[in-house]
Amino acid sequence: MLTSLRRPVSGVLVAIAITATMDAGGLTVFSALPLLPLMALFWYLERLPRASVGFAWGRLSDYGLAVIYPVVVLGVAAIVAGVAGATHVAGANWEKAALNVAIVTIVTMLVALITEEGFFRGWFWASLERAGQSKTNVLLWTSITFALWHLSWVTLAKGYTLPPAQIVVFILNVAVIGAIWGLLRLISGSVIVSSVSHGIWNGGAYVLFGVGTKAGVLGITEHAIYGVEVGAIGLVLNFMFAVALWGWYRARGAVVRDRELRGSGERPPRMH
Repeated sequence: MLTSLRRPVSGVLVAIAITATMDAGGLTVFSALPLLPLMALFWYLERLPRASVGFAWGRLSDYGLAVIYPVVVLGVAAIVAGVAGATHVAGANWEKAALNVAIVTIVTMLVALITEEGFFRGWFWASLERAGQSKTNVLLWTSITFALWHLSWVTLAKGYTLPPAQIVVFILNVAVIGAIWGLLRLISGSVIVSSVSHGIWNGGAYVLFGVGTKAGVLGITEHAIYGVEVGAIGLVLNFMFAVALWGWYRARGAVVRDRELRGSGERPPRMH
């Protein structure tokens, strides 16, 4: 088992090391790009089927889930901040904001597909499965490593560093967000689906709420409370959505298994 995990573990460690070096050297804007050649290299070395890496389209309903997640969480977070009087939107240019959301969303979808999503929930996911890891373990480890890969962004990258307390919240939040996108990948079998959700999240979160401690269009400055990535509200809402999505996934799986048993003529197990 340890031998079979050597390649996925080494691949992730190399990715984290390269990104951390680039962040520390002022190359943060390009620090995700090395994930593309790393993904291609390890994918080639392991001869993984395209479908197992998640380069499949998924169902239309899967894209509905991909859209629902960022819209619900960002929408509720904006409402909470507004009710609390934490938003300052006087003079906001909503037409420009809408255009920026669209641009960031589309760019992120395309870039994340061949970098973050393609590497963590694509190759790394498939490599862990080949190593014999359970679906739960794959979801857990891809989410944790996804969060750790972001650590250098808020500790070493110039202009993006956060206060220590917010670093903890951010890393926890990224792990939870990674779990949500991992569940979308698990449900759909597609990193295209998770990339769509990733793009919409970045477009809405960065333009409306801001990046790190920088305010977005909503004018929120109390980031430790109302930030969707670095604040308590974002962490709570993301965690609630993750739990709900996991529960729905498990319930749906139970229904499918029950139908399969009934179709085969077997009696489903009695519930105690």
